[in-house]
Formats: sequence, C-alpha cells, structure tokens
Amino acid sequence: MTLRMRSWLFAPGDSAKKMGKAIASDADIALLDLEDSVTPENKAAAREAVAAALGDAEDRSRVWVRINPLSGDWTEADLDAVVPAAPGGVFLPKAEGGHDVETLDTMLTERERAAGLEVGSIKVAALVTETAAAMFTTGTYDGAPRLVAMSWGAEDLSSELGASEQRGPDGEYTHVYEMARSLCLIGAVKAGVAPIETVQPEFRDLEALERRARSVRAQGFRGMLAIHPAQIAPINAAFTPSAEEIEHARAVVQAFADNPGMGTIAIDGNMLDRPHLALAQRLLAEAGDSI
Repeated sequence: MTLRMRSWLFAPGDSAKKMGKAIASDADIALLDLEDSVTPENKAAAREAVAAALGDAEDRSRVWVRINPLSGDWTEADLDAVVPAAPGGVFLPKAEGGHDVETLDTMLTERERAAGLEVGSIKVAALVTETAAAMFTTGTYDGAPRLVAMSWGAEDLSSELGASEQRGPDGEYTHVYEMARSLCLIGAVKAGVAPIETVQPEFRDLEALERRARSVRAQGFRGMLAIHPAQIAPINAAFTPSAEEIEHARAVVQAFADNPGMGTIAIDGNMLDRPHLALAQRLLAEAGDSI
C-alpha cells in the first residue's frame, strides 16, 4: 500500500493530548515533534511521551517523528528513544544535503538491527532550506537512502538571515522564500521524492489555506505541512484530484491510446502533446486510478 502524503500534522512531543488528537485525525501523517515545539528541559520527557504515543498507535506507518537536527546534541538520544517504537518515518530538520540523509540512514540502521526491526523500514523526509548552506544543496538528494519526501521552511531561514519579515504587503513570500520553495520543489523532483509545502501559521484562515494549497499543488507539490487539526480537511481536499480532473485525465490517456504514434491530440478545442499525457498518467497514478 502506497503511503499517502497529502497532509502532515505537527503535534508537540511533550503533549500527550495533542499527539493523541493528531494520530486520531484525518491527517495522512501525524508528525510528533521533538524539535522546535519542545524546550531543552523537556526533551527527555518528550522522548518518552512520543515513544508511548507510538506504542498506542494502531497504524504506526502514518506516525512519524521530527527529531532534532544532526548539528545539535540531541539526535542520538531521540533515535535511541523512538526507533524501538517503530515509527513510520523520521523527519530531519535543517538538512544540508544528501550526505545528511546518508548519515541518518547509518544511525537508523544500527538501531533498527538492535531493535529487531527490518532495516530500512523507517522512512525519511528532510527539511531542506532551513539554513543558508542548505539553500545551495537542494539538488544533492538523488539516491539518498530511505528518502521519500522533501519540504522547506521559512522561519529558521529568516532567523539565520536576520530577516524581520518573510512576506510582502500582499501577504506573499518575498523573493528569498519563493526561491527556497522553488529549490525544494526542483530538488525533490530531481531526487524522485514528494515535494511538500511548508506550514501556514494563520491556522484560522482556512479559505486562504485552501487557496494556497491548491496553488502549490498546481505548481507540482504533493502535500502540505499543518500545525492545527482544522487545517487537515482543506489540505486533503486541495491535494485530492476531483472527479472532473480524473475524468479529463482518463480522456487524455484514452485519446493517446486510441492514436498510437501521434505526438499531439486535439481534445475540447485544445492541442495536447506528450507532456500532457505524462501529467494525466501521473494524476491517475496518484489518485489510485487506472484506465
């Protein structure tokens, strides 16, 4: 069964209540956080709480853990605590290239073997634009072991840059952050993994959230991070192909099948070529559809 990655819901690892809500939600992935939402003095207790939440989860494949970055002092302890509980995946913040995923793979393999787990069973997603150095390495993730998704973030990057704002008067990200989003998208596609849009902090404005989710999906993103359960429904809706989209994709695939050897096909007054066929085939595959 292919793991769905439309919606990724963060929950602080030191709150059993919020973690329980995330796991019980309709999010494709519940993302239990040991990094930014947990203060240093609460890290140890949060590790125990996350391991307990994993132990109670009915389907651990959709329960992931955001660990602390490799550049700090907490990664080893995070993995020691959560790997024996067999999370579906690990979310790596502040990744600065494919070599960081390779390092994490080695750390996971050692602990999977010690815990009697199948080596490689714990997948990896990476946040790839959170430092200035990371912006120059988004194209280095090809072949990175375990990697299934890449996302980007603006908050840590703006902090490192000393930037006091991330968005212009129109509410849209300024150039540096749009570049981060684009580099994540291009790097993920190059690596053959799912590009995932970053969070929208304004969690009460669900209409704006759905507009943004639909916009980034049209750009090529496959899912989006969330910080509140209310964001899950609009994100799932935005990243789920509509009946009309599926019908159109089927028609495109069928038209090319009926005209083998044709490079272009006319459908509904529009001339479509082979890239349109590839898009239609991808949409049907992601929808679990066939023709």
